[in-house]
Amino acid sequence: MSLKFGTDGVRGVAFEELTPELVYGLGRAAARVLGTDEPYYVGRDTRVSGPALQEALASGLIAEGARVVDLGVIPTPGVASVCASRNAPGAVLSASHNPYQDNGVKFFARGGVKLTDDVEEKLEAQLPDLVGAPGAAQQETDEAAAPAYERELLASLEGRRLDGLSVVLDCANGAASAIAPRVFEAAGARVRVLNNAPTGVNINDGCGSTHPEALQAEVVATGADVGLAFDGDADRVLAVDANGNLVDGDHILAVCAVDRHDRGRLEDDTLVVTVLANMGLRMAMEQRGVRVVETQVGDRYILEAMADGRWVLGGEQSGHIIHRDLATTGDGMLAGLQLLDVVARTGTPLADLASVMTRMPQVMINVGGVDRARLDDTPAVWAAVDKESAELGSSGRVLLRKSGTEPIVRVMVEASTEAQANEIAGRIAAVVEAELRL
Repeated sequence: MSLKFGTDGVRGVAFEELTPELVYGLGRAAARVLGTDEPYYVGRDTRVSGPALQEALASGLIAEGARVVDLGVIPTPGVASVCASRNAPGAVLSASHNPYQDNGVKFFARGGVKLTDDVEEKLEAQLPDLVGAPGAAQQETDEAAAPAYERELLASLEGRRLDGLSVVLDCANGAASAIAPRVFEAAGARVRVLNNAPTGVNINDGCGSTHPEALQAEVVATGADVGLAFDGDADRVLAVDANGNLVDGDHILAVCAVDRHDRGRLEDDTLVVTVLANMGLRMAMEQRGVRVVETQVGDRYILEAMADGRWVLGGEQSGHIIHRDLATTGDGMLAGLQLLDVVARTGTPLADLASVMTRMPQVMINVGGVDRARLDDTPAVWAAVDKESAELGSSGRVLLRKSGTEPIVRVMVEASTEAQANEIAGRIAAVVEAELRL
């Protein structure tokens, strides 16, 4: 029995793929690899499977001599914040934006930073020999941790307020459900809240950052200035302007990058994004004198690049926004506060701020049932890509990516029109399917 780390920890269907026995073994492996000198701070989102799997993880950690502090229901970046302030390791039981049936384990090393590939490989190597039946776990509690995280979020405003702004928060019935309303009200905003009544089975269910439609309608119906949609563990955020238009991660990055650039607070005038970032973002940044650095998909790779270059702003279209001078990981509430701070400080509506970039039509086709391992060595596929790329010229681009876990190749095309992007993506997808069919 084994688990494989993805770009954001391990995930699986709770009690089927992600069993208590595996999670127990993962706890033992983590204690052996990360050490037991400091207590482990462990939190979870609102999934019904969370308490049992957290107890299994704690049982494994304790079996190897570690102390475990239960933080209860708290956003993933809240756990990272506690680990950073106390220079300790930690973990979160969450499957982020996935449905409630799934769960996962994300680890933080000392200081609240994500694990490197080599550390994860050590955990994977240890795990098969450590799987077993968990026992009862004597976890400590820390009631001061969540309030300290809230104070840290508010401190990011540097004394400024959000007075006069009205905001609708969609908490996805997840980890932000209790904390987010308190934080934004304490910052001075007039707050209306959606989906903050978790039942254990309604997390991300037709709500949050993966389903912002109800939030969009509510912002318009109530005349709010801004809407913010978090995902289940609140490490990502999408926004909605007063007209009900979705403001995705690329637009949030554009607004924050321009604001930081104008205030001299964008280190090396550099923004870090993944290869999936829209061309419109790149073009907008070039016009504003901001350099864009690309990484592979995954916020951990953005974080690694930011640390290497000592850059302070980066993120993904999906809403993982990282202010590295303010936090050690992506934080949806922090990003939301920073975005609203720009709106309040400049007196400019979000729609006007977001217009700094124009999104180019972007189409993604997932080609299933193919041998993704042969992608790099199939000339016919790359000949098709070269042909279509030549047709697009500087007005678009083609990107092919292999899924890390499924027999899928993802075909992404950006073009000047949606119709052109669809046509080109369809032609390339047909070649991929014909050449790589299993």
